[in-house]
Amino acid sequence: MKENKTMDHIHRQLLKKYHTLCSVLGMGESEKQATLMAYGVESSRDLDTHDLVDLCAKLSDQVSGKQQKEYDKLRKQCMAAIGAYLKSAGKESNITIIKAIACRASRHTDFNKIPLERLRNLIYLFNNKVKDGETVDYLTNEETKVVMLPPIQDR
Repeated sequence: MKENKTMDHIHRQLLKKYHTLCSVLGMGESEKQATLMAYGVESSRDLDTHDLVDLCAKLSDQVSGKQQKEYDKLRKQCMAAIGAYLKSAGKESNITIIKAIACRASRHTDFNKIPLERLRNLIYLFNNKVKDGETVDYLTNEETKVVMLPPIQDR
C-alpha cells in the first residue's frame, strides 16, 4: 500500500513538472494535445510514470536550448554595448578587454556565468553611457548653437 502512495506522489510531481515545462515553452492546448496523442492518450493524467519521465526529459531539453539561445543573444548584445562605449570613449577594445569590463562591472569571475538580468543591466548601462556621451558632445560642440532643453518632467 505504501508503494502505491509513493508512486502516486511521484506521478503527481511529474504531472506538475510536465505542465510547468509546457507553460515555460509557451505550448498551447493544441500543441499539448498533439504531444499527448503521440503517446496514445487524451489526457496527461493517462500517461504512465515512465512516459511522463521521458516526456519531461524531452521538454526539459527544449527549455535548456531555448534559454541557451537567450543567454547567447544577451552576451553578444552586452559585448556590443561595451564595445560601442569603448569606441565612443576612444579607448582600445577587443574581446578580452570587453569581457573583463563586463566581469568587473557584474562582479563575476567568468563572463559566461553572468546571470540574464545582470547582462540586461549591463546592456542598458553601457548603451545609456554612449547616448549620454553623444548628447553631451552635441551640446558642448562649439559649432552647435546650444538650445535650452526643457526639463524632464516626472510622470
